[in-house]
Amino acid sequence: MKFPRSGVLALALLFLGAGSALSCTNFIAGKEATVDGSVMVTYTCDGEFHPHLGIIPAADHEPGAMQEIKHWDGTVQGQIPYPAHTYQVINLMNDHQVVIAETTTVGRDELVNPQGMLHYWQLMRLTLQRASTAREAVEVMGRLVGEYGYRSSGESFAIGDPDEAWIVEMVGPGPGGQGAHWVAQRVPDDCVSAFANMGRMGEIPWNDKKNCLHSEGIAEFAHSHGWYDPADGPFNWRLAFFPHAPDRMRYTAARVWSLFRRCAPSREWPADYHRGDPEAAPYPLWIKPDRKLTTADVFGLMRDHFEGTDYDMTRGVDAGPYGHPYRWRPMNFTVDGQNYTWERPISTQQTGFSMVTQSRSWLPDPVGGLTWYGVDDSWFTCYVPLYCGIDRVPESFATGSMDRFSWDSAWWVFNFVSNFAGLKYSHMNADIQAVQNELEGHLLDLQPAVEKTAAALAKDDPELMTAYLTDYSVQHAEDVVRKWKALGEHLITRYNDGYVKDADGRVQEKGYPESWLRAVLQQRPDQFKLPTNEQGSVNEPADY
Repeated sequence: MKFPRSGVLALALLFLGAGSALSCTNFIAGKEATVDGSVMVTYTCDGEFHPHLGIIPAADHEPGAMQEIKHWDGTVQGQIPYPAHTYQVINLMNDHQVVIAETTTVGRDELVNPQGMLHYWQLMRLTLQRASTAREAVEVMGRLVGEYGYRSSGESFAIGDPDEAWIVEMVGPGPGGQGAHWVAQRVPDDCVSAFANMGRMGEIPWNDKKNCLHSEGIAEFAHSHGWYDPADGPFNWRLAFFPHAPDRMRYTAARVWSLFRRCAPSREWPADYHRGDPEAAPYPLWIKPDRKLTTADVFGLMRDHFEGTDYDMTRGVDAGPYGHPYRWRPMNFTVDGQNYTWERPISTQQTGFSMVTQSRSWLPDPVGGLTWYGVDDSWFTCYVPLYCGIDRVPESFATGSMDRFSWDSAWWVFNFVSNFAGLKYSHMNADIQAVQNELEGHLLDLQPAVEKTAAALAKDDPELMTAYLTDYSVQHAEDVVRKWKALGEHLITRYNDGYVKDADGRVQEKGYPESWLRAVLQQRPDQFKLPTNEQGSVNEPADY
């Protein structure tokens, strides 16, 4: 399934377009799992699309006012009543610090209901406009699909607020069915969770009303279709609706494994499950990290190509001479009748945008809710702060299309750098990481002072607080884009035509590493060999 070729709707969450984002990665950290007490939710929204960042303002509505539900192409699918008040939504966070992210889990194709009104991205937007807490968001989601029907395939949602984080997994009822089947579990405050295009819930704690919410009749529905037999033991959500598919484990579970191995390296995390062993134990739904995480730590978690493991994508002949960690689509291929697949990392060139959010109980909502937002591949992006109390967004993040390159579009600026870096990744990566670390480090250093000032203004002059946060967010985001453009210009100057200029601007010849040269010579041992002269030395050609 493909995304639309350009941003069609103003809100970036409707970026999800024509189909589902079958490549997204989510990570959740409870408030006792982070250094500063933030509830954190991350999201890489992966697919072929150009995101447009936008705002849906808060609004009051007259009795009987109706909200149109449109498909990504503008087709009206139906209407639902507006509540008396809807909350402001910026990207995927509302003005109560509630955030929702997602990852498509697919599940059983026969459960998709074409007659349902609400796709998952519509459900996210509608919920953010209506819910003031994460728990309420779960309840609103359940009510909306119960009344208007669910149209998408299987989906996992990550939901956070200043106090709690929840995971919701949802599947449809099948063609013509009613509502949806869903389960929500609260992530323990001292734990982290990760999920990526796979159903993760196992046995459901039906009687834990505080930490588990769910639709009615789930086990009975599964039993009626032959997907669950009570004689086999307790109902297992994952086994019933997401049957094990070894060929998908590489694509999905490997990302969960990599996040967990980095959060809790003290524990042994076997690879057998994500390598497709049907007898292997699934990874737990959540774990306690070895230490509490900083915001910078979480930025780092979203940047991963399995470095330092047996699956390190910067190594091997498939990484080319310069250790480039990306593999061009399609991921699956066949040689001599044998099927293969490339590894699927968290960082991928197909990312449209990613985010790391913070929801914080000790700050006023407009200050406490913060989205660190980045476009293009998470490895090459630079996260910029967008507070949920701002009233406009940076123009460069809200413009452009995939049909035409533009320096005015942040997405194209970041794509220029990441695509050009592929020519000599092992050399250029250091230049890029240096600028990234400097910019993100500066913004993280500014954060306490900015928030102290904004929190004080929230008490004395809320309008001035909004202007202050907006100016700060917009100006620094645009400054990052300008500096990233300058980085791109630096790279194409320093690495022009395959050379590498040193600090003094002198051209250096940086050829291929010996390991890669040996791989070439192994395939063609004689083609590049030079003859020897009568004295036994090599005749060296001129080097132009």
